[in-house]
Amino acid sequence: MKKKIFKGILWLGVICLALIAVCDIAVRVTAHGKTYDNVKDIPHNRVGLLLGTSSITPRGTHNFYYTFRINAAAELFHAGRVDYILVSGDNHSKRYDEPTMMRDSLVLHGVPADRIVLDYAGFRTLDSVVRAKEIFGQDSFTIISQKFHNERALVQAQHYGINAIAYNARDVAHRGPWLKVQCRERLARVKLYLDLFTGKQPKFLGEKIEICD
Repeated sequence: MKKKIFKGILWLGVICLALIAVCDIAVRVTAHGKTYDNVKDIPHNRVGLLLGTSSITPRGTHNFYYTFRINAAAELFHAGRVDYILVSGDNHSKRYDEPTMMRDSLVLHGVPADRIVLDYAGFRTLDSVVRAKEIFGQDSFTIISQKFHNERALVQAQHYGINAIAYNARDVAHRGPWLKVQCRERLARVKLYLDLFTGKQPKFLGEKIEICD
């Protein structure tokens, strides 16, 4: 009996690992050729979708993912590769407001405030991508985040009929946090396909907002 239970657990583990590997490979294949590391190589898009994160980690330390995303978005704008930056992040309470925080940082990096549009309901990557199309009317845009995050967002964009490319912000080299993020990302890729399969929708939609000159 114990051997059967052990074998059952072992096979379950093998299946889970295989599922994680398949989803990871599928994301990489779908995103291949759509991410850019050099601002000189990336095509122009009217809007860049900056995926939100906090400037502070849950441990209370500085979040370099945040810093590198801000740097990447500002670099794209100043290079003329995007005309507007749509900042999409979590604003679930008055004390937690990713979009406003990121806008203020972009302004400090020389991006004009009137070229920054805020989406306060980007609670998840799925929400940010779908809302960019359904609420802000963008069928084509440049996603801005770290490469692993961009790849997942590009799969969602393709699923919803969005012509998207991505600009890769610098990744974080600290081994401990990096490993934790990468492990979480592999599970997020499985969840990605579960969401697409079940037709998961953003938490909020609402009235359309025009990004106009």
